[in-house]
Amino acid sequence: MKKILLFVACALGLSACNMTGGQQQQDAVQQERDSLQRIINEKDMELDDILGIFNEVQEGIRRINEAEGRVTIAEGNPESASSKDVIRDNMDFIKQAMQQNREMIAQLQEKLKNSSIKNTKMQKTIESLQAQIDAQSARIQELEASLAEKDALIESQGEAIAGLSNDVASLTEENKQKAEKVQQQDKELNSAWFVFGTKSELKEQKILSSGDVLKSGDFNKDYFTKIDIRYDKDIRFYSKSAQLLSTHPAGSYQLTKDKQGQYELHITDPQKFWSVSKYLVVLVK
Repeated sequence: MKKILLFVACALGLSACNMTGGQQQQDAVQQERDSLQRIINEKDMELDDILGIFNEVQEGIRRINEAEGRVTIAEGNPESASSKDVIRDNMDFIKQAMQQNREMIAQLQEKLKNSSIKNTKMQKTIESLQAQIDAQSARIQELEASLAEKDALIESQGEAIAGLSNDVASLTEENKQKAEKVQQQDKELNSAWFVFGTKSELKEQKILSSGDVLKSGDFNKDYFTKIDIRYDKDIRFYSKSAQLLSTHPAGSYQLTKDKQGQYELHITDPQKFWSVSKYLVVLVK
């Protein structure tokens, strides 16, 4: 009986030892799995971070290309105010976007350098992105130089136009003055003066003196009425008695009466009528 009890006790002890050893092995395996999973998670996070920056750089390059296209289109009409706004706004955007891309490329290179991920293909991709940014930078510099050249040309043209405008304004004013002078001369050439009055009135104004008309140089010119011989061809005297004292060619006028029997003068040939004298003096009663 004692032997049987001893055997059972040994068997139980052995079983307990086997169970403890198995649990420890399982714990070790699980710890190794956890460690590997943490490494995988860390690498995934690093890769996601790198790919996120990579995608941002690609999007920045795309948006810069679009802005560059808008500037190129607007460059075709640099004088337009709206085109100038488009060029200025897009060039400002391009400069900011390029600076951001350079900073993100530097971040990518730093992250890949310090990363546990050693990927030659990714390094080449980053180098390709850097090459695209360098090419964009060169194009933008050429575009800026072209815009600056056109701005200088427009400014030079503006100065030339301003000078021409001043010349035109000066010539316009000069021509205006000449036109006014010609108009005044033309008006004077086509001006004539007439007066009608009784004998006493004409003598009083020194228009009639000793039976002669306009012989005195100091007759009252203000007593005459000024007319334009091109348009004023009919003169009413409001009198039933009228006699021309000044000399005017026959056949160049008609002296008639209206319905009230008052005389009026109709000048039929103005140039001929006023050819002898530009002063018409009529005696009325």
